[in-house]
Amino acid sequence: MSTLRRDPIVGRWVVNSNDLKPGSSTLEILSGKDSGKKCPMCEGNEDQTPPEVYALRPNGSSPNTPGWEVRVVPNNTPAMTLDGDVNRRAELMYDMMDSIGTHEIVIGSPKHVGNMADLPEDQFTKILQAYRQRILTLKEDQRLRSVFVYKTHGKTPLQNTYPHTHSHIVAMSMTPKSIKEQYFGSRGYFKYKERCVYCDIISHELELEKRMVAQNEKFIAFTPFSSKFPYEIWILPTDHLCDFERYQVKDLPYLSSVLKGTLMRLKKLLDDPPYNFALFTGPNRKGRENVWKTIEQDYHWHIEITPTFRLPTGFEWATGFYINDPTPELAAERLRSVKV
Repeated sequence: MSTLRRDPIVGRWVVNSNDLKPGSSTLEILSGKDSGKKCPMCEGNEDQTPPEVYALRPNGSSPNTPGWEVRVVPNNTPAMTLDGDVNRRAELMYDMMDSIGTHEIVIGSPKHVGNMADLPEDQFTKILQAYRQRILTLKEDQRLRSVFVYKTHGKTPLQNTYPHTHSHIVAMSMTPKSIKEQYFGSRGYFKYKERCVYCDIISHELELEKRMVAQNEKFIAFTPFSSKFPYEIWILPTDHLCDFERYQVKDLPYLSSVLKGTLMRLKKLLDDPPYNFALFTGPNRKGRENVWKTIEQDYHWHIEITPTFRLPTGFEWATGFYINDPTPELAAERLRSVKV
């Protein structure tokens, strides 16, 4: 059983495991066996992945067979498991618990498409539907405090070997430090001003327009005022809502339009750069309602996209102080100029 151990100085939790063998590739973790030359994520190769936990199958085809549009399968990593209990305990001054959680792979298309930006807009909507449904399901488990989505495009072992667009859903028995900082920061702003900080950011960016990248009736995309990375982009719904999974399915095409357009702008302007993409939603409050008393008012779900062609330097790693070039204003101007 892997464990989570808490850093007593900064409060960061770290997964510790002896089960992952040195040199294990992402592909081996996904498929659990040698897939040969077949892409394990392509339609027709369903036997090359663990059994699906969810799939969009409009024609009612059987699980783990062809006929799907989006498919979600477990990642075979032993770093987290849904078996057992959290088992919080101490080793003298140190806090630890069993690593309860899950890590799922969202296969974004039955076709062998490498860049999510190249998918049709309606396929984005289907992927978002899969995110929504899996988050709803995972939040039924009171042990799981945090559920989030991320995607890494570009220079990864799996992308290099089998460039098939996919993303990840992770559910954990604790809240990662960086996500908790978002929740606490939003709460502090709300206590001071009795307004959602993200709603204020939206109003500010819509008024100034100089950092705007794209917008429609429901969403805006912009380069944040204090961007940490070159061409960092945030996407927010203009209506206040804490939890992505509570967003109405009928309105997901509005998000698909802005998200696809944003990824295409990055691809064209920066020659298909590597990037990280994360969808942040509110914490799981089942059984912990008293902990998050104002979260419905003070937090706002959103997406952050950060190109990774320039990695943090030793200075940035040591200080947490980032140096960004170009400015968010110039980055937004260049991104707006791209025709999509």
